[in-house]
Amino acid sequence: MEQLHSLVKIVGGFVWGPVMVVLLVGTGVYLTIRLRAIQLTHFSHAWATISGKYDKEDDEGDVTHFEALSTALSATVGTGNIAGVATAISLGGPGALFWLWITAFFGMATKFASCTLGQVFRVIHEDGSASGGPMYYIEKGLGPRWKPLAVFFAACTSIAAFGAGNMVQSHEVANALHQGLGLNHTLTGIVLTVAVAIVILGGIKRIASVASKAVPAMAVFYCLGAIAVLLLHIKAIPAAFALIFKHAFTPVSAAGGFAGATVSQTIIWGVKRGLFSNEAGLGSAPMAHAAAKTKEPVREGMVALLGPFIDTIVICTMTGLVLIVTDAWKLEGVKGAAMTSQAFEIGLSSLTQHGSLVVTLGIGLFAYTTILGWCYYGGRAMKYLFGERIVRPYEILYVAICLGGSLSPKSPFVWDFADAANGLMAIPNLMALIALSGLTAKLARDYIDRDCGTRPAE
Repeated sequence: MEQLHSLVKIVGGFVWGPVMVVLLVGTGVYLTIRLRAIQLTHFSHAWATISGKYDKEDDEGDVTHFEALSTALSATVGTGNIAGVATAISLGGPGALFWLWITAFFGMATKFASCTLGQVFRVIHEDGSASGGPMYYIEKGLGPRWKPLAVFFAACTSIAAFGAGNMVQSHEVANALHQGLGLNHTLTGIVLTVAVAIVILGGIKRIASVASKAVPAMAVFYCLGAIAVLLLHIKAIPAAFALIFKHAFTPVSAAGGFAGATVSQTIIWGVKRGLFSNEAGLGSAPMAHAAAKTKEPVREGMVALLGPFIDTIVICTMTGLVLIVTDAWKLEGVKGAAMTSQAFEIGLSSLTQHGSLVVTLGIGLFAYTTILGWCYYGGRAMKYLFGERIVRPYEILYVAICLGGSLSPKSPFVWDFADAANGLMAIPNLMALIALSGLTAKLARDYIDRDCGTRPAE
């Protein structure tokens, strides 16, 4: 078992190491150039689309543009926005936040490409439901001989859903509520499992319906808490931005509990946590966006590019600024979510003695919706591998594992195995995105030339 764990750690070290970081960011840079910086030139069009301006009830698919985005965000807006940012800054310094922004900017192009392709090659089943994602555009876009790569992606997704999307999240919820509110792990586990089961067993339409309400609510709640801290420390904000830009390119000296960081450490931690937070390039989001009701694949790609912006540039920035203006990033012996909790406790101390509740409740809400989103991803992967008959048993097992994650102690093997499977999803997806980039660029130009799809294709 120890040898297997060592192997898993080696694989995980590679997939979340410098080589993969370069591949992920490099793909985003390449696609940004190939797509003529579409994340800038059509940013406003993306917002217009989720407003419902282009929704048509009779289009094929399961959910609206807004519900598809909410489902995708439900899986990405999670503990990474709270604990992940704290890890990046505590190990890489304030400059790590700058590199989170860089990954988000280029990740917007990656999300656009993958979700456009997810729509192009999706499958509409006899009951009218839709299935899509990298496994479909790998097999149908690159050809049948590439199916083993599609199967590999689907297998990694179904495994990662149990770990990174479920056990990790339920464990963090139980811990956060126990530490913050003194709630019993068993009670938390039972309530969380029932809440997950009620939504999951209702299918994508119920998941999307809950996500479209929960995701905006939880994002607003958390951001309002962060804004309150920033308003109370408004004089420290200019200095915080100065630190971010300065230490994005210069080393950070040791201070308090911060051990210091080289520029390479700052870049690596910022990029790694940014990619882990918004999942651009991993290939998960195309499965949610493939379910959107539309006849214009590029239009859904436009919606998808908002994901990294909301997840990383907005929510992660809020966390990062709170950590910096309160100096919580220098605290000794405090890491991850605990550091962010301390930051809110310090930042809101003049208003309340319970500032950490923002993080406690934030983790609970973020992790809950992440569990929902990843169940859908795992189910789509299993449907691709084994057909519809396996989806319901998979969902039932997924719900049971949610309870197990809440009650069981943290297992390093399970966590490392889940991280490795999560990262391995990126390899086949990036290969397909690069190989099909010509098609993506052609589709984007055609859509734009038709006044963003308002005129029919010739």
